Amino acid sequence: MRMNVSDREILRLAVPAFFALVAEPIFLLADTAIVGHLGTSQLAALGIASQVMGTLVSLCVFLAYGTTASVARRIGAGDQTAALTQGIDGLWLAAFVGAIATVAGYLSTPWLVGWFEPSSSTAHFATTYLLIAWFGAIPLLVMLAATGVLRGTQDTRTPLVVAVVGNLVNIVLNLLFVYGFGWGIAGSAFGTLIAQVGSALALSYVVVRAASTHGAALHPDLPGIKAAATAGVPLIVRTATLRAALILMTYAAARFGDAPLATMQLTMTLWLFLAFVLDAVAIAAQAMTGRYLGAGDVVQARAMTAKVIRWGVVSGVVTGGLLALVSPLIGRVFSSDADVLATVPPVLMVAALAQPLAGLVFVLDGVLIGAGDARYLARAGTLVLLVFAPSALLAPNLVWLWVAFCVFFMGGRGLALWTRSRGDSWMHVGGGLGTR
Repeated sequence: MRMNVSDREILRLAVPAFFALVAEPIFLLADTAIVGHLGTSQLAALGIASQVMGTLVSLCVFLAYGTTASVARRIGAGDQTAALTQGIDGLWLAAFVGAIATVAGYLSTPWLVGWFEPSSSTAHFATTYLLIAWFGAIPLLVMLAATGVLRGTQDTRTPLVVAVVGNLVNIVLNLLFVYGFGWGIAGSAFGTLIAQVGSALALSYVVVRAASTHGAALHPDLPGIKAAATAGVPLIVRTATLRAALILMTYAAARFGDAPLATMQLTMTLWLFLAFVLDAVAIAAQAMTGRYLGAGDVVQARAMTAKVIRWGVVSGVVTGGLLALVSPLIGRVFSSDADVLATVPPVLMVAALAQPLAGLVFVLDGVLIGAGDARYLARAGTLVLLVFAPSALLAPNLVWLWVAFCVFFMGGRGLALWTRSRGDSWMHVGGGLGTR
């Protein structure tokens, strides 16, 4: 791939986003490694808790993605004050949604855990973790919104610094609380909660300072908050279909027993880790697409799309090769259970083969989000989920469950996104963000 100005622009945004996104799943990787050696039930419990909290974050990822696109459009149109005003509206919306999620999640924890039908010991540990983790809902969602604002202003370095520092704090506190204080899985939840609060405060400070500098209002603006929430609905639907597929995977794995469920936690953690790696290019695509279309530069937006597709596929080849190389050994980092260690390598090989496809899917998803094509993403995601669900429920074991996921879910998304990107109907220009 010959490097030119637009390639360097992609790298300028994607490289810091890559390290920031890698740091985010390291929160979960650190928890998994630390909790995994407490026992198989604790590791399986973390898998359930991670799916529940991950569902909240995924459903609310519009706070980051939608804000990135809308802020970038106004940056492209030359209106910095309006861009940061939208960012502040996003922060207030995140705090409001987070407060509701905290109360609702805390009260419904026993039901949420029971939905996965785990063993009694796994259910106990999952409940313990979630009752603490729900207090991190507000900082988690504020982190999403603030990160979206900064990405929209073409700043991916600040989220990187905050993510790295927060991750280091998380690891130290988890080790101290779990093994130093002997708090077990509850210590892991407390350590992560403290790190999340600190990261949210740091990111919010940067956004608020920039908004004050450019004269953007800091008080809650109800029409602005309502507009941000309304624009986010199609993205919520789109993300709900993604999260439903992952929950369905966990549910299907739970039917096979604790060891397959623990294996699912390990493999899904690694899959999401690599998804964040590949998503770095998608983050750059979101910001650049929004900026180009906001400035009315359709030709440059089309050229950038072709470039990020190449970057995504090449990145997928690299991550797939690395995953295949480590698949026989990496299970021992997280577990000493013989049944878990025997199942991890073949599942990881399936995931490795799907990485180039994942790279294509993630970057095209980023392009269409940056363009404000959320309604198409919602419709396409719903259809793909309906096709995938029967294959997941009929899978006879964990390996075939992952084959179904890669072929029917990832393959279906790839086909839908590629078809859309070949046309022009997603290329809405101007400072206003469409949600067609």
